[in-house]
Amino acid sequence: MPPLADAGGDTVLPPFTPAEIFTQIHLTSLVALFLLVAGALYGYGVYRLRKRGDHWPPGRTVAFVVGGLGSIAAVTVTGIEAYDDTLLSVHMVQHMVLAMVGPIFLALGAPVTLALRTMQRKPKRTLLAFLHSRYIRVLTFPLVAFGIFIANPFALYFTGLYKVTLENDWLHELTHIHFIVTGCLFFWPLLGLDPLPNRWPYPGRALLMVLSVPFHTVLGLTIMQDKSLLAGDYYPSLHLSWANPWNDQVNAGGILWAGGELVSVTMLGILVIQWMRQSEREARRVDRALDRAEAEQARAAVAAATKITEQAAANRPRADGE
Repeated sequence: MPPLADAGGDTVLPPFTPAEIFTQIHLTSLVALFLLVAGALYGYGVYRLRKRGDHWPPGRTVAFVVGGLGSIAAVTVTGIEAYDDTLLSVHMVQHMVLAMVGPIFLALGAPVTLALRTMQRKPKRTLLAFLHSRYIRVLTFPLVAFGIFIANPFALYFTGLYKVTLENDWLHELTHIHFIVTGCLFFWPLLGLDPLPNRWPYPGRALLMVLSVPFHTVLGLTIMQDKSLLAGDYYPSLHLSWANPWNDQVNAGGILWAGGELVSVTMLGILVIQWMRQSEREARRVDRALDRAEAEQARAAVAAATKITEQAAANRPRADGE
């Protein structure tokens, strides 16, 4: 962020408007590097598959690149990033995207499956061993991931940690990465298409999704009704002539409340669609198994009838000779 001017009044940053999202571009960050590397690796994987004639669903590529990396880029390399430590409401938009929207689309892009299909045998075994290690099993266990996902914002905003992240550039960057990782831990086992351990059946996943909704409501309302400012005197010390920290905090809580419910309902919809598709695939599998069983029974019946006919034909001349 451009440095603040003297404490007497305005800042270098102009008042936040939609136009500033496209003019305050910030490309030098750890998250920007992550986006570049992740996009390049994913694109290379798709290229490798197509080069050898294998199919990769275009929808997964769109979900990962546009929905996942694109949404993260929209709040980390644009004006959202420039204002995220100036306005709490802007930070909350960024928080929602990094912790919920981006990880959902990254999971739907199935990058682990893509990596397993393009890796050589030894790296593939290493990746599978890592995915099924005890550490990953514990972190991706739905109840553990759920607890981390829910406790994370409460621990951040209602302790002195949030103010520290605002005042330290490196911690600020690591907070962004932490949001992404926390969201991935929660959503990947629930919505993802990759071969991960601890995959619950769909009714259990849906229940966990429903249980996550009230926590965003509680957090948003708590922030809206809090009698003290998050990060203490940090926001008033910026002396913004065009923003009121108290009103902005109310807006931030409302964004978290409404945005959390909207994203949760969308997640539940995606989960229901996946559930229905799995049920359809299972029904087709059962139908194919029944068709095969019927075909085998029919072949067995035909073979038995043919054998009886052949035996009868073989015995007929002997009977005539008698």
